[in-house]
Amino acid sequence: MSGARYGSLLEGLPASPQPDELFATLAALPGVRIERIVSTGQTSPDGFWYDQGWDEFVLLVTGTATLQVEGGDDRLLAPGDWALLPARTRHRVAATAVGESTVWLAIHIGEPAAEPEGAVGAE
Repeated sequence: MSGARYGSLLEGLPASPQPDELFATLAALPGVRIERIVSTGQTSPDGFWYDQGWDEFVLLVTGTATLQVEGGDDRLLAPGDWALLPARTRHRVAATAVGESTVWLAIHIGEPAAEPEGAVGAE
């Protein structure tokens, strides 16, 4: 057995708008996490900016989205468009398509490993 895994980014998409974005981790390796995000009209809350301590590569697979980067222009993303957001690049999602699924592939690079559930820090 090879250990290979397969899937489809387009499998199991919601048939109707959802109250929240859907997040699914597809793979997690030391320092790298790959996830699928499904938006159905969601945006970042007013005044909220992502400000991550790791790099993030995003690829828009379906739908449309408007990405805002602090100090830059808004960028309309269509299927096939991607962005590389270096660590500490403040960004937010200003719009996603309403009435259809916007599917993102996000690759988090250099993200610290999550603490195992129930882990206690050193004293």
